[in-house]
Amino acid sequence: MQKVHWRQVVSLSLKMGWCSMSTQLINRSPDLKRLRDEGFSVHIKGGLLVIDDVPYVTAERKVSIGTLVSTLALQGEKAAYDNMHVAHFAGSQPCFADGRPINEIMHQTIETNHGNGIITKMSFSSKPSGGYRDYHHKMITYINILQAQAQVIDSSMDAKRFRPLEDDVTSVFNYVDTNASRASITELTEMFAEQKIGIVGLGGTGSYILDFIAKTPVKEIHLFDGDAFLTHNAFRAPGAPSIEQLNEGMSKVDYLSDIYSKMHKGIRAHSLFMTEQHMELLKEMDFVFVSIDSGEIKRLIFDYLDGNDIPYIDVGMGLTIEEKVLRGSVRTTAFMAEEHKGLRRMIDFSEGVDNAYSTNIQIAELNGLNAAIAVLRWKQHLGFYQSLVDEGQVMFSINTLGLVKT
Repeated sequence: MQKVHWRQVVSLSLKMGWCSMSTQLINRSPDLKRLRDEGFSVHIKGGLLVIDDVPYVTAERKVSIGTLVSTLALQGEKAAYDNMHVAHFAGSQPCFADGRPINEIMHQTIETNHGNGIITKMSFSSKPSGGYRDYHHKMITYINILQAQAQVIDSSMDAKRFRPLEDDVTSVFNYVDTNASRASITELTEMFAEQKIGIVGLGGTGSYILDFIAKTPVKEIHLFDGDAFLTHNAFRAPGAPSIEQLNEGMSKVDYLSDIYSKMHKGIRAHSLFMTEQHMELLKEMDFVFVSIDSGEIKRLIFDYLDGNDIPYIDVGMGLTIEEKVLRGSVRTTAFMAEEHKGLRRMIDFSEGVDNAYSTNIQIAELNGLNAAIAVLRWKQHLGFYQSLVDEGQVMFSINTLGLVKT
């Protein structure tokens, strides 16, 4: 039997499409592809450009192996160099062959957890006249500075290993989250990874909640709403549907799922009105956002979530027209701890004209604000944002632009 070299297997896999999002991104970016073609151990992880197997000299005049890490800017499915000349390094202080530190390239000596298991100890800053042309130019420059000293001690040292690499295929996104990596908050966003989120009601506020949640790496986002997406919905939801889309008469959850599934793989649409028979669908949720007007079904949802110890947030908006101006408030009520359950007395579960929210006046910026406060409180609950208080309810008054916390 004829032996097949591993390089032939790698080449065949790329030709036949057996490649992850990371590999596809590299293949479509000439500067990144050049790095890989030249034999460097390059891959994309957590929105960062990572090159392993970089030889350098330690303070003990020993040759060691480190990892170079760079932020990565993208233009769709290919790299777009962002003029950020700083690179991070996982390893000890790089030295000349005689053991003297290479201080000329040192930027900061600080440990940084970039998430996805990437922890660097320091950063470098070396910018040639005119700057770097692209990521290949940038990374090659740093590699050459480090490995040149290693080769003085051991001439066989070379960052070009030509070894097959496993790519990261676990992301819930359809493209790399370079926003989190550029902001160095990937480690923080990992706390969302196993969350299954339910959103009951995909009207104005619910659709904005989806917009915000879809940009976090939660495992799944379940959408519950039985209404159709009608023309009035277009004026209080994110985005701008075409007249052709409105003519299709899609359900809210199918319309929104179609949009956000382009970004997030975990969108699950349930085109139904929540009833007592459907409560079991909420059982697997880690957190639920309730964004509906109906009072009695809301009471049943609360009862079910409380009974199953599932934390949740209820949102509401009460606007009236008085003297030809709108006035009212936006409410966000969090039920995330035992002491919050007493806040149920402040929720209006009535139906019809006596319900303070029955006028259903909704304005996009207030829907967005309501959703933003709700998602912020959820992120505080998980520990993403600092929280010095634990009030369950936040009311935003429109006429005073004031927040009242209870």
